[in-house]
Amino acid sequence: MALQPGDKFGRYELVSWLGRGGMAETWRARWMGDAGVTKSVLIKKVLPEFVEDDAFISMFINEARISATLSHGNIAQVFDFGRVEGQYYLAMELVDGQPLHHVLKRAVKTGLQRMPIPLAVYIALEMCRGLHYAHTRTDDKGKPLGIVHRDISPDNVLISYEGQVKIVDFGIAKAEMARNFKTEPGVVKGKYHFFSPEQARGKEVDARTDVWATGLVLYELLCGQRPVTGTQAAVMMRMAHGEFPSPREVRPDLPVELDELVMKALSVNIEARFESANAFADALAQFLYSHAPRFSTMNLAYLVRVLFRGDMAVEGRELSVPTSFIDELTVWRASGAPPEVPAKKELAKEASSRAETEMELDLKPGAQRPTRKLLLATGAVGDAHPTVEALESHRPATNTSTRGGMMGWGAMAAFAAVLVIVVGTFYAYVIAPPRAGGPPPLPLSKLGPRASDAPDSPTPLLVRPEEDPPGATKDDVRHARRLLERGDYQSASAMAEKCLTLVTNHPDCLFIAGASMARMKKFDVAVQRYQSLATNHPGHPLAGVTRTLIEEYERKHAEQVASAPRTTSESAPLDAHDVAIVDEWVTKSRALIKKQKYREAAAMAEQCLKVFPSVSDCHLLMGIAKARLDKVDEGARHYRRFLELAPSDHPARGEVATLLKHYEDSKRGGRY
Repeated sequence: MALQPGDKFGRYELVSWLGRGGMAETWRARWMGDAGVTKSVLIKKVLPEFVEDDAFISMFINEARISATLSHGNIAQVFDFGRVEGQYYLAMELVDGQPLHHVLKRAVKTGLQRMPIPLAVYIALEMCRGLHYAHTRTDDKGKPLGIVHRDISPDNVLISYEGQVKIVDFGIAKAEMARNFKTEPGVVKGKYHFFSPEQARGKEVDARTDVWATGLVLYELLCGQRPVTGTQAAVMMRMAHGEFPSPREVRPDLPVELDELVMKALSVNIEARFESANAFADALAQFLYSHAPRFSTMNLAYLVRVLFRGDMAVEGRELSVPTSFIDELTVWRASGAPPEVPAKKELAKEASSRAETEMELDLKPGAQRPTRKLLLATGAVGDAHPTVEALESHRPATNTSTRGGMMGWGAMAAFAAVLVIVVGTFYAYVIAPPRAGGPPPLPLSKLGPRASDAPDSPTPLLVRPEEDPPGATKDDVRHARRLLERGDYQSASAMAEKCLTLVTNHPDCLFIAGASMARMKKFDVAVQRYQSLATNHPGHPLAGVTRTLIEEYERKHAEQVASAPRTTSESAPLDAHDVAIVDEWVTKSRALIKKQKYREAAAMAEQCLKVFPSVSDCHLLMGIAKARLDKVDEGARHYRRFLELAPSDHPARGEVATLLKHYEDSKRGGRY
């Protein structure tokens, strides 16, 4: 019988299924100790169909034997190894983050074509530290264990939300202790894109093999691509003979010193490479802190948090990102390189692509959903109780106060929602269409059409991106960009504004003006410039980036408002920024309810109510979440408060009133 969340697996409780590979699957689990002591771990378990595969089991045991000896900050630690009902498993450190290859893909989707130089160098540096530790491990008698990973790639590197770099998967590692897992002569193991020349030829490997692979990872981070593509045979042949371009040939703005470091790590002659991972790390550290002395390791954490903010929101989490990092990310996305590193060279031209969201929540209007029956969220209503048909589309009059229901951004002015439940098993959250004659679009909401919504024919730009504004040469625009990158925001802003007086809404000048204003903390003006770019030039390569930036500035404002003491009365109308904050909380809470993550949904609704206690929709969502958690009395209390606050034409009023009546009748009958 297949395992399910909540099942016991040896001394562990399975929490959630994470994924499945070719021969093993992973679970988020909880170690259960005495006196209620617990610890979150990752369980890597051999699939049942491979328990008799001697070769794979040997490899799995090899991973356990090697990993159990390693304890380093840059290596995911193994805590336990064993068998449950004949199935081998590893209990490992649960790294709260993302695999590096996922980070790279998400970065490209959000306009960051290549990893910023300091971050790329830092990741490779940390990888080297962990590898050197593994390479130099000895047994109890001081004899070197001779560990070589042999499978270094972005797939086997994890980046945590705190900026930690962790190496995983020593499944095919070579070590003297693995006497039963010796690679036969002529047999190669690993991912062929990252094979060293000696691996490709099936020769003996050592620590410098991992140096080569780390150099390849750094190459991909810096250039946004691998040195060679093609068939396995073609890739292995060209890499083994050094027939590939240097990073600087692919990315001309790279400093010469960094290019030389990467190419030394990728020397075909193993004797010409860095003699150890530690030597490579030292060289990278010297480069990093000489070219970016103000580099903070938290920048890596902030990048991953920004890229995967939506994923964390679904889990009911939100980690802070300072506005200063968002400003930095602006320049990185626009130029493809950070401002600190290429002090000696001109930055590369813009290489940003349209921002995309990998996960879009299903928030279709109620009219597009099948009509279902409404029952009390607890599922405690018997068959004798009447059911109520789902709400019809509702268009109440305009109301901008907190008693007017939940108002969203611009055209998405007011959502009215009810929970649709079929006794304790499934539900749908029905959302009414926007209110007719609603409030005018809020300043930061209408960002113009996205590229995906545009007609097949390209949207004409007032000025094509490659054109120069009259009276301003291409060199002037480049100079303004360089001023921005050097940190002379006042001069960059002045030059960009002069450009805009000559050609209204020139896209490059709008972006430079916005970025400069943001760096000078003039966020209102910055948002206006970004919004003009997104609205007037929806097809411009930087339009997606500006949308992302506006969202980040709005989010930061929301955090500041949420943490600030409230001095206004509960009945005071919401301003534009408050509406944005509440809308975000409601959207997240609704998404969590759809994912059946009721505790997280309740926590999100609670955040809303702490700051805006009179927003009716936050009480509605809290009532739904509490009812599904079997906290019926609390749910009823929030349903009552919803009825007190919601306007008479709110589409959920009738249904909530009916639910409460059933609840009161059941309570009087002794059912609660």
